[in-house]
Amino acid sequence: MKTQPSVVTRFAPSPTGLLHLGHAYAAILAHDWARERGGRFILRIEDIDTIRCRAEFEEKIYDDLAWLGLEWDEPVRRQSEHVALYRSKLDALSDQGLLYPCFCTRQEIAHEIARMPSAPHGPEGPIYPGTCLALSPDERASRIDQGLSHAWRLNVAAALNAADMSSDILFTETGHGPKGEQGKIRVDPYLFGDVVLGRKDLGVSYHLAVTVDDHVQGVTHVTRGEDLFHATHVQRLLQELLGLDEPAYHHHGLIMHDSGRRLAKRDRDQTIEALRTAGATPNDIRDKLDLTNRAGR
Repeated sequence: MKTQPSVVTRFAPSPTGLLHLGHAYAAILAHDWARERGGRFILRIEDIDTIRCRAEFEEKIYDDLAWLGLEWDEPVRRQSEHVALYRSKLDALSDQGLLYPCFCTRQEIAHEIARMPSAPHGPEGPIYPGTCLALSPDERASRIDQGLSHAWRLNVAAALNAADMSSDILFTETGHGPKGEQGKIRVDPYLFGDVVLGRKDLGVSYHLAVTVDDHVQGVTHVTRGEDLFHATHVQRLLQELLGLDEPAYHHHGLIMHDSGRRLAKRDRDQTIEALRTAGATPNDIRDKLDLTNRAGR
């Protein structure tokens, strides 16, 4: 019987623009991590945002990665083809009584937070104040029957009661978080409050989709930028609630613009396509990223 490789990494871009140097760093790191250990490197296209994602950007992703000399294991997973699976996981959480509908608009949430004398904050700012959690079951059903737009939020308190939390939830960090966090990290389930898992516009959130995908694809090591370090707290909780496999995590520093800010897709001079056009070679890109001396490997 064929044994599974001990290491599986992934690169999971969204086709909403051209890849830049930061993407190149993440992709090469994940690729080399797996190949140096005799493992698999897989490519996932996170395209559930059908409004912003475009086919031409997806083709550019394949072209840029191939030019960099990266090879990925087929088939490529496209999130847009697996929405039914994500919905089934939402249904599983709902059947456990762990979700509630949220009818609030962003403006309403901001107004409610402004009225609070001391609003709790998470890594991305004030967290949802739980307005719709107080609605009665009849009121929720009535609003849904009226066709009112709503998202689905995780009731974190209920989730902790439902799950076996006899011991702390931990995740393994082999890289570093924004404050240098390493080793076994204790999950803070309340870090983001009652997060949205079913979005009004997309049907499913990033947190749920990537957690399910990493399990389905057998990812053993998630290598990604430290800007996603805090998201691990949410994803580890979902793994516990849904009985999904737990990968190890390796968060790395971000590639910054010369001005000191982090790179974004608007930085067209730093895209792989622009650098290729200017005459750069794949080795030039690796040298520019200092991949041979990167820390935390």
